[in-house]
Amino acid sequence: MSQGNNNNMTYYIVIALTVVLVLMAATIYANSQTGYSTDTPNTIQMNGKAEKMIVPDTAQLSIGVVIEAPTSNEATQQNAAIMSVVLDELKALGLEDREIQTSYVSVYPVYNYDGKRTIEGYSASNSVQVTTTKMDILGDIIDRSAASGANQIGGIYFTVSDEKQKELREELINEAVADASSKAEMLASSLGVSIVGVQTSSISDSTQPRIYYDMMEAPMEEAAMDTPVEPGESSVSISVYVTYLIG
Repeated sequence: MSQGNNNNMTYYIVIALTVVLVLMAATIYANSQTGYSTDTPNTIQMNGKAEKMIVPDTAQLSIGVVIEAPTSNEATQQNAAIMSVVLDELKALGLEDREIQTSYVSVYPVYNYDGKRTIEGYSASNSVQVTTTKMDILGDIIDRSAASGANQIGGIYFTVSDEKQKELREELINEAVADASSKAEMLASSLGVSIVGVQTSSISDSTQPRIYYDMMEAPMEEAAMDTPVEPGESSVSISVYVTYLIG
């Protein structure tokens, strides 16, 4: 191939590469301009929160009976007899069937490991979970259960019922929205812009903390005085997340 042809080929290649580079640069510029297009709305995001302390209106506690006897049949029968008395006492206090739920039942051998493993008896357990809004009789529930033979009284959980939380929901949402709006207005003013609308919003309910009171799981004798039980206060809160349009 002659020198003239080689020069022509080099010339055309340079022209072609130049065209490709120009097209790539134009595409990148167009994309960058699209990213900052005035059609894309300007926004700021803000969260708001409202919280209220309220007295719990629901309590949960575990009441059980554990009996050891030489045979599984004796252990089961003795346990059932005592648990029947306990349940009768609970119902006599005004608890309904729906407030008492069996939570644990077991029968297992008790081993003696002196030298070699041998069965020296059987243990029968039966527990119920009491869930009630009758907060004024909690002390009586504990005392009369113990007096009736219950020897495994677990912890007490205080919670706020769904019904009570629903009553507060609208009030807390309004307060949380007002909190978010106030902070967004303050930020917009600092930036020299104005809020012109809302793009998106969402609500988050808090996971309600449960107040726990530990009760000794040991044989209990009838007390001379009523067991005092105080539910204290619990927190209910709602958060909102709002994306505001600004101009």
